[in-house]
Amino acid sequence: MASMCDAGNTPAHDCVSFAEAAKHLGAGQCVRGTVLHVETGTKGVTVLNFCKDGKACPFTVVVFPSDLKKMGDVRQLEGQQIEIKGTIQDYDGRTQIILRRAKQLGEGAFLLFPMVPTDYDVERAGHNATKAKRVKTPKAKNVREEAPLPIEEAGEPQ
Repeated sequence: MASMCDAGNTPAHDCVSFAEAAKHLGAGQCVRGTVLHVETGTKGVTVLNFCKDGKACPFTVVVFPSDLKKMGDVRQLEGQQIEIKGTIQDYDGRTQIILRRAKQLGEGAFLLFPMVPTDYDVERAGHNATKAKRVKTPKAKNVREEAPLPIEEAGEPQ
């Protein structure tokens, strides 16, 4: 696969391994690694893991639901070697880059995965947000109509 570290015109040789990302904390850096697993966590946050045990991995890429709507289907990155450009941050003792734009993966990144449809509900992972649920209407009861009762006129003997 061609190098995707064209983001910000950073040469590929300036990318560091995901295992070395912690050495560049706070810096804008290109990080490379193979995405082993893509998972969607709480509140629709998507995490790209570079280790078999994501919780023990020293580096992750995080995509928030609001960015996912602009990005595309990042699940397509699973199994791919990527190079991502961004500011390396610390979150709970692990380093991460927040993926906000496909350009962080390079100029040709938009070819990797299709855009998420505008009606894609990231919070329900794949459910169409515009499809209304079908509401069941109660069935009409089968009521037999009775013949109308005669109306008595005033003044007529009973």
